[in-house]
Parts: sequence; structure tokens; C-alpha cells
Amino acid sequence: MKKPYLRPLDLRHGCVDLSHGGGGRAMAQLIAELFGCAFDNPWLRRGDDGAVLPAPAPGERLVLATDAHVVSPLFFPGGDIGSLSVHGTLNDLAVMGARPLYLAASFILEEGFPLADLQRIVASMAAAARGAGVPVVTGDTKVVERGKGDGVFITTTGLGAVAAGRDLSGANACPGDAVIVSGTLGDHGMAIMALRESLALESDIVSDSAALHGLAALALEAAPGLRLLRDPTRGGLAATLNEIAQQSGVGMVLDEAAIPVAPQVAAACEFLGLDPLHLANEGKLVAVCPATEAAGLVAALRTHPLGLQAACIGEVIADAHRFVQMKTVLGGRRMVDWLAGEQLPRIC
Repeated sequence: MKKPYLRPLDLRHGCVDLSHGGGGRAMAQLIAELFGCAFDNPWLRRGDDGAVLPAPAPGERLVLATDAHVVSPLFFPGGDIGSLSVHGTLNDLAVMGARPLYLAASFILEEGFPLADLQRIVASMAAAARGAGVPVVTGDTKVVERGKGDGVFITTTGLGAVAAGRDLSGANACPGDAVIVSGTLGDHGMAIMALRESLALESDIVSDSAALHGLAALALEAAPGLRLLRDPTRGGLAATLNEIAQQSGVGMVLDEAAIPVAPQVAAACEFLGLDPLHLANEGKLVAVCPATEAAGLVAALRTHPLGLQAACIGEVIADAHRFVQMKTVLGGRRMVDWLAGEQLPRIC
């Protein structure tokens, strides 16, 4: 029997419809002509329900991370939901000290979503994966009725390998340790806010979205005693440091003057009444290491394009209350607490 003919996808004017998620020829065509072309590699090309992958090197352990991405708007200065979905999961592996190996991707598409926008997102995602050297080897696509989604949601899962004996954890911070950040804070959160609210700023604010496994590997080499790495995404630096304080049973004291914040982000935060310590970041690391290794770690991070503005911003102290405090530029102290509520929803 002759197979029904399907015209090539109209990637310029076409839209997602329910047949693209129905398991039939239209779905197979979408996968082949859009996702398959963008992510092409030997494992994905097999078209199986899962990917059979080579094992990591002897002695390494596996690390698995997954992350859902619902950012609004889908496109923003410095990236989009596609590149963000790759960077976010790769960074979850990176802060565990893992070498990223493979990615899986799941798409939930809304009926009526323009295929041109979907192609742009998938192309960005593929470019981010290629740039990081980590292939997308398997995935899934679902379509929901018009009005029951918000364009596109993406979930990515990453598999990585971590060397034997390596143990980075939020429970490892010790009194006397140094607290380090790899660069300016709040760039991603303020880029989303500025676009969403149509703020007329004197200078553009661009998301810092980036894959951090190269920077993390550099940190591990520069500071053999490194206690932990974290990426301060939702809730920003404030939430990240409070999480670490709770896990490790310690307190922290930060130096406000040492915390790097881009002038345009600081100005926008002042105008909107926001705290840059609560804004999301998608391309920054927080590191905690012995104080004796802090200067070497900062110097090493500054040799990398993603760590040019790395700084030591505080220290870990003994504190049964597990408070995070900050010495202000005025000479006083204030609490750096968890964010109450949601400062900016749909940020990543």
C-alpha cells in the first residue's frame, strides 16, 4: 500500500497542531524534520525508546540531574528557553563536580505554537549542546490543546560522571572557609524583568546564561580542598547561601563592598526596589573552599571568560542559628534571609 504523502513542514508559517503529538505520521515528521535534524547523532538516529550509551571511565560514578524550564518570555537578551534548558541541566551536573556526558529532552507544546519559533528554540538548544560538547541522545514530545499550555515547556535530563573520591556537597562548609562567586549577580533575573516590564534602561542588560562545566573543572583543579560548588538560580545568592548554611550547620558573613553587581543591574534594582542577592543567575558559580586556597581560586577563575569578575565575598563562621549576615558599606550589618514569596515568577 502506498504511504500517504506529507508535505514538508512549513517552518516559516506553520503551527503546532494536535496531530504533532498523536503518535502518527505528523508526529514522526515533526521529530525527523525538526528535532532529528537539529540534534542529529548516532544514538538519537536509532529512533529507539531509549539510548544505549557507552559507560564512563573505570572508577567514575554516575550523576543524574533533571530540570524543567518554563521561562516567560521564551526569548530574552542573551538566550531563550532552548539554550537555557541545556545550560541549566549541565550546570546542575557541573556543580557536583561531574563531567557531563549526555542529555535527554522532553517538550510539551501547545497547539497553535508557531513552528518558526519552535525551530528557533530547537536550533538554539542544539547550538548550546554542541558548544558544550554534550549530545542530546533521546527525548519525547507531547502536544496539549490550545489554551492548556503556554507555548512550550522543556524538561532536560543530564547524565554525567564524577571521579572516585570527589565529594562536593552543601553539607561540607566549615567555619573559616571562604565564600567566592564567579562574577556579577542578578544579570539573568533583571534581563527577564526588564523585557517583561518593557523597562527603558540606559544600557541593555543581558542574561548570563552559560554552561559552567569548564569553569567548574578549572575550580576543582585550582582548589584541591574545594568544599562545594552551587549555581545560584531561583532565589539568587541569598537562597543558595541560606541552603548551604542549613545543610552545613554554619553561619556566614558577607562583605557588601566585595559582591560584584553590574552597574546597570544595580541601578535597575534600586529603581524597582529589588535586591540583586535575590535575583536569579544562570551562568555563575558559588564556591566554598578553605581560606588558604581562596586567592588561588579567584585568580584561576579570572583566567576564564566566564569568571573574569570572580571575587571572594565573605567567610563561613560558626553559628548555631545558621544565619547569613552581611556587613554593609555603611558599616552596619543586616540579615540576608530567604526570599519571602516569589519575587519574579517563570524565571527559568
